[in-house]
Amino acid sequence: MIIVVTGLAFEARIAAGDGVRVICQQNATLADVLVPAIAEGCEGVVSFGTAGGLDARLRPGDWVVARDVIAGPRRFEADARWSAALRAALSGATPEATRDARQGAAQGAMYGDIAGVPEPVVTASDKAALHRATHAIAADMESQVVARLATAREIPFVCCRVVIDPAERSLPDAALAGMRPDGSTDVGAVIRSLLRRPMQLGALLRVARDAAHAQKALARGRKAVGARFGFDAR
Repeated sequence: MIIVVTGLAFEARIAAGDGVRVICQQNATLADVLVPAIAEGCEGVVSFGTAGGLDARLRPGDWVVARDVIAGPRRFEADARWSAALRAALSGATPEATRDARQGAAQGAMYGDIAGVPEPVVTASDKAALHRATHAIAADMESQVVARLATAREIPFVCCRVVIDPAERSLPDAALAGMRPDGSTDVGAVIRSLLRRPMQLGALLRVARDAAHAQKALARGRKAVGARFGFDAR
């Protein structure tokens, strides 16, 4: 069995499939769920879902595959052969086999370090600072927990993520207000945030557009990596 870790409910729905057990949990309580799941037995762990872009070349819907996961002063190396199998599978999972050169992105998934963060990186300035400090290409909240627990138990892990917000974009408060600990969306909280600050609407609509790109890319990529997330091809 392969354990697949996500932080949002729609990511979990996309991740589901034969040969995998999906855990959807925010990072604050993820370890409490993941530790006993690993203890029941698994061959590998995948961190799957969306991420914030730190590298300016990445656009919403672009894939990233982790070389290392950076968590504070520590680095955790993802399984190289498994990561290579994922990159090969994802090489044709973009809407166009190769993105238009004017847009600057590459075919398939970008390979580089992912920064683990305890909470979303909200502002463009904070993203830029994190990129300068770590040279990571993307950031998410679950990968560091996956990396730490899998490494401690000598279980292979990989991280494959789709960029949902690019490096230059700051997130409005309303986009974060609706995040529940179980990964579902609190629509009422989003509406209340908008009522308090209606000027967020334009930024929120841009986030929704980017999220739609990311969700479609996530579904295409999930289909491309196949059963057990390419583990058997490593």
